[in-house]
Amino acid sequence: MAKKVKTKQLGKGLGALLSGINPNLDQQNKEEVVKELSNTIAEIPVESIEVNPYQPRVEFDPDALAELSASLRVHGLIQPITVRRMAEGQYQLISGERRLRASKMAGLGTVPAYIRLANDQEMLEMALVENIQREQLNAIEVAHTYQRLIEECSLTHESLAKRVGKSRTLVTNFLRLLKLAPDIKKALQSKEITKGHAMALAQVDDIAVQLSILQHIKNLRLSVRATEAMVKRSQEDNPEKEAKTKEKLPTDYQMVQNKLRKDLGAKVELKLKKAGKGQIILPFSSTDDLNRLLDLLEQQ
Repeated sequence: MAKKVKTKQLGKGLGALLSGINPNLDQQNKEEVVKELSNTIAEIPVESIEVNPYQPRVEFDPDALAELSASLRVHGLIQPITVRRMAEGQYQLISGERRLRASKMAGLGTVPAYIRLANDQEMLEMALVENIQREQLNAIEVAHTYQRLIEECSLTHESLAKRVGKSRTLVTNFLRLLKLAPDIKKALQSKEITKGHAMALAQVDDIAVQLSILQHIKNLRLSVRATEAMVKRSQEDNPEKEAKTKEKLPTDYQMVQNKLRKDLGAKVELKLKKAGKGQIILPFSSTDDLNRLLDLLEQQ
């Protein structure tokens, strides 16, 4: 049986400090208080903790909560939650809502918690940054959280990257996921596609092309690498050459060419000759790519 973490009880001096916190403390004293509290774990009644209105996570797996709740009934809560003091005997959750929910389901009367001092914006930033580190957040939730940090905490991509310990490029790539078509976001959240697939699709500006490639991923079970190759092919069109081609092709032929490109995920080219004759050029980059195209053509 796992050992429970011994809870460090608040001493009289620190308890008195908590009961008389002045919101107008000067910065030096506030930093000293925060430093002292950051290493102190207090047992707090579950009923005295209110839900965090800034909670970035919106989905909680019922089965996972039930499993955690069953574990808490036996071992208790090992990892403390983090709260801020609102008033005498009243606290607001900063991070750890999943643990708090499971503790309530388990019927625990109290939970171990770190107590912090924070104004609303500081609390929001702490909640978002701490929650973003948790593996349970899906990629879309991470992207929304990054966007909230940028908008509500006035952060740049660079400063946000430092806050969450990621590269600026990775942060930017996550934010691109928010521009994906709703069907793609849904497929990602339901795990029909992976984050790698979504990152590749986010490189495509045309929603119609995104959705077309999404169908190929589902129907052919494309790997992330194959998806990246398909995305690359969809972007290889030379703008100047494309403009010349459009000038030569009548509108209805252009529509046919565009539809073939989207359906096949390849740089299909229509060449129109006299008397209605012409050619359809369908390039492929490898044997695997050729087999992919043949499979698609057979499905038509």
